[in-house]
Amino acid sequence: MPIKSYLAHAITGKKTELMHALKSMEQCEVVPAENQDVLALVTDTANEQEDELLKEKIEAIESLKLLSLVSGFNAPQK
Repeated sequence: MPIKSYLAHAITGKKTELMHALKSMEQCEVVPAENQDVLALVTDTANEQEDELLKEKIEAIESLKLLSLVSGFNAPQK
């Protein structure tokens, strides 16, 4: 199960719109910064294919300016 954390930078003035779009995705957890147009984003998917599809959906959000991967972890399935 890939677990990844990102910094999601919103287009100026679109932070709330970006936050709502990300929160509507089941595999996403979002924490907004208080003083910047940036969000901490953690994704948790079942496999690499689902992770890649989710990343494509996130990158297609119009209010997203930049998505920066901070950390990635892939737990082996037992």
